[in-house]
Amino acid sequence: MNEWLTELVSWAWGRHHNILSWYIRPLFLLPFCFFAWRRSWAGTIGTVVALMSSIAWFPTPSTPDPAVIEMLRVEQEYLLGEWTIWKVAAALLIPLLFVGLGAALWRRSLGWGLVVINAGVLFKVVWTFVVGGGEGALAHLPTALIGLAVVDAVLIGVGHWLKRRAATSAARADAPAPAEVR
Repeated sequence: MNEWLTELVSWAWGRHHNILSWYIRPLFLLPFCFFAWRRSWAGTIGTVVALMSSIAWFPTPSTPDPAVIEMLRVEQEYLLGEWTIWKVAAALLIPLLFVGLGAALWRRSLGWGLVVINAGVLFKVVWTFVVGGGEGALAHLPTALIGLAVVDAVLIGVGHWLKRRAATSAARADAPAPAEVR
């Protein structure tokens, strides 16, 4: 079993060198937000499972970018190195961010959802520069910022749409009933 797991992780890690997997990962926040808003446990859990598996969705690149290789080498060393209390605390922030985002949207607060998303991405960017630095961190920066911009734009757009929809519904409720035709 151990050999099979090692081969699986190695196979997935090679595919994670495809930069497309880096670009799609932030976009998983959108279905997660949708399912949290809809209060769907199955949808939120399914989205997290899809997110975790997404590193292996694209083929291994024939010529990986050296900056990607460097960042993933640093990440692998970090994950396989000694686990201190600070490393455990940093790792626990990831599930806590998802719980915080889910809770904010479950309670219908897009504003707090945006705060949690932006704080999480900011943490990831800072972590990447602190741990990785150099070319690897710079390779990660556009994927994080483009993903964040898309997610923020969609959520802000949905927020405006929800406000307009609520205002329209309220206006209809206040309108007098049409007169009967005799």
